[in-house]
Amino acid sequence: QVQLVESGGGLVQAGGSLRLSCAASGRTFSSYAMGWFRQAPGKEREFVAAISWSGGSTRYVESVKGRFTISRDNAKNTVYLQMNSLKSEDTAVYYCTTVRFAVPEVGGDYWGQGTQVTVSS
Repeated sequence: QVQLVESGGGLVQAGGSLRLSCAASGRTFSSYAMGWFRQAPGKEREFVAAISWSGGSTRYVESVKGRFTISRDNAKNTVYLQMNSLKSEDTAVYYCTTVRFAVPEVGGDYWGQGTQVTVSS
């Protein structure tokens, strides 16, 4: 069992930055690949980024490449999403989840409650 709690969302102007954090409970955190998803109003939840259990490999959706960076600290049971050059279309609720790194777009069994990111233009 893994419990996930996201934080770090907020209101930011276009072009600004935010850093999301996802704190995990459970001693098996380091064995999971982790991912970030987002869901904008009226839209389906979409994959944003994933990181392997070791942190050595990452994957991103095309729309955030070069702007977002996913990272993790297994000693702190935390995964991060650094978001730079934010655009209005990045506005969404962001969720972290466990994933299978081979198919991160599917999402995993464990999800956090989400954190709201709002980008004003």
